[in-house]
Amino acid sequence: MTNELFWLLLTAVLAASLWMPYIVGVNITNFEGKDDIFIRPPDQKQMEPWVQRSYRAHLNLLEQFLPFATIVIIAHLLEVSTPITVWCPFLFFWLRAAHALGMISGLARLPVRPLLYVAGWLVTIVMAWQILAHAPPR
Repeated sequence: MTNELFWLLLTAVLAASLWMPYIVGVNITNFEGKDDIFIRPPDQKQMEPWVQRSYRAHLNLLEQFLPFATIVIIAHLLEVSTPITVWCPFLFFWLRAAHALGMISGLARLPVRPLLYVAGWLVTIVMAWQILAHAPPR
């Protein structure tokens, strides 16, 4: 397994697991009708702030993960691997982990949280640029 795919795999595991804080928050929050196991949670605004933030952290990761994963897979299929493509998935994983932890805990406030998000986007753009610059011509 390449380094790029290894870090993409870890990011996929993070994305697949980030629903857990939200579900825990929903289950420990009291709301009307909670005893009915089929009732949906109330409006997000009625949940604790950390529960709202955990939901948004999961969505934020999914927003960036799909394009990034697509780009990493394209690089792999085209056999594009440079020192930069090796570092991009590593950075992306840790930026997304820091973003999620900071967002859920509430510690990553302005301007840190948006900067982490934008940094993830920049890593995605750099990864795509590496493919465009190093892909074999057809």
